[in-house]
Amino acid sequence: MIRLYWKNATDKAISAEHGITGSDLAVVEPRVQHALRSVLERAARGEPSYVELPVNAVFRQQVREMVEKFRDNTTDMVVLGIGGSALGNIALQQALNPTTYNLLSDRKRGGPRLFVLDNVDPAMVDDVLKLLGRRLNTTLFNVISKSGETAETASQFMIVREMLRKRLGDGFADRIVATTDTEKGTLHDIASADGYAMLPVPAGVGGRFSVLSPVGLFSAAMCGIDIDALLAGAAAMKKRVETDDWQVNPAAVLAAIKYIAYAVKGKPIHVMMPYSNRLYALADWYRQLWAESLGKKTDRDGQEVFAGPTPVKALGATDQHSQVQLYREGPNDKLLVFLEVESHPVRRRVPEVFEDVPGLSYLRKQDLGKLLNAEKRATEYALAASDRPSVTIRFNNITPQTVGEFIYLYEFTTSLTGEMLNIDAYDQPAVELGKKATFALMGRTGYEETAAEIKPFARTDKKYLV
Repeated sequence: MIRLYWKNATDKAISAEHGITGSDLAVVEPRVQHALRSVLERAARGEPSYVELPVNAVFRQQVREMVEKFRDNTTDMVVLGIGGSALGNIALQQALNPTTYNLLSDRKRGGPRLFVLDNVDPAMVDDVLKLLGRRLNTTLFNVISKSGETAETASQFMIVREMLRKRLGDGFADRIVATTDTEKGTLHDIASADGYAMLPVPAGVGGRFSVLSPVGLFSAAMCGIDIDALLAGAAAMKKRVETDDWQVNPAAVLAAIKYIAYAVKGKPIHVMMPYSNRLYALADWYRQLWAESLGKKTDRDGQEVFAGPTPVKALGATDQHSQVQLYREGPNDKLLVFLEVESHPVRRRVPEVFEDVPGLSYLRKQDLGKLLNAEKRATEYALAASDRPSVTIRFNNITPQTVGEFIYLYEFTTSLTGEMLNIDAYDQPAVELGKKATFALMGRTGYEETAAEIKPFARTDKKYLV
């Protein structure tokens, strides 16, 4: 189970200027209650659609059947996707499988090696495809795109499809699974024509909210992660956050803290800092969820608000030596969200050596998990001593259940925060111009006008080239 501890964001730990006071909570309470009622009313109607994913038995069964079809004949799996079609896959794999998973033998892994091509960096794509060259006939490619026209994923898919077709002949389609719209779209039509196995991208679920759907569940299940436990954890959190008593609702309390920090206390930067390498990719997943959902120019009334706390990631204890100097003595414009693990997945003790070396003897026989957690508490204390607020999300351990809880907690918190900011947390209009500009620069038909607009901007002005 995960729990939220927030005393160190209040005036009980730091000053009233930077910490949340009883008066702050009283002022914001009507806004929190309104947001919670609004989100709960929509959730009761299954809106937005992500709220039903933890209890969707159909998707779970579809994933199981697909795993049954491919698990025994697959040594390697490659996910082709970007943004929400990739970050959740990476986060689940990093959190719930060993760091050395891909380095283990086929027998010891018990599932395929997993590679997620979440960018079009040519060196990365080429390195992975060369590595897999001799095992193409046992490599499964999962291309994830609702429309099939996302330039990054489409270009990867075109490369892979042609490579498979040349190497495997008529059987190439047997090594591709398309996760896409079930009724229409470019990828849907190609998949139908070529004969790929298909999984659904759920209607009404934005990519950043899709990890608990086949988008994220398929690669997880293929690699031996217990998706039933993952979804059970999400369902347990769903039940916890559906209480209308906001003061015992972890999502509502977290949304209230984040809103006050952002809108009242001048903290526009929200840093997520896991004290666990396994949870680090969850901070990447959070950054997209938070930034794309809450970064909006206008509110629902059409007023310009330029809303959105900026999400940043850090890793404890690594970034105590690279970022905490700034966090303690730089601008007091940050809220820290620590992820703490009470019982780490393994125990590793320091040997009983150097008993006569004063600067090292205290570490003898100590457990590294204890040291890591001490580092977290020390940083938490140091921040409070510098009048910097923080909250902690405590994992009793890292399991599919607790990871599922965390994912749903942050999705629901994002919905609540969107309501409190009076913005639409489910669209992403600012992303579209960049997509259109990419189409124009790459010569796509129909984007000639955009290409003409870009041309002066894209031309290098030598005056500014040094």
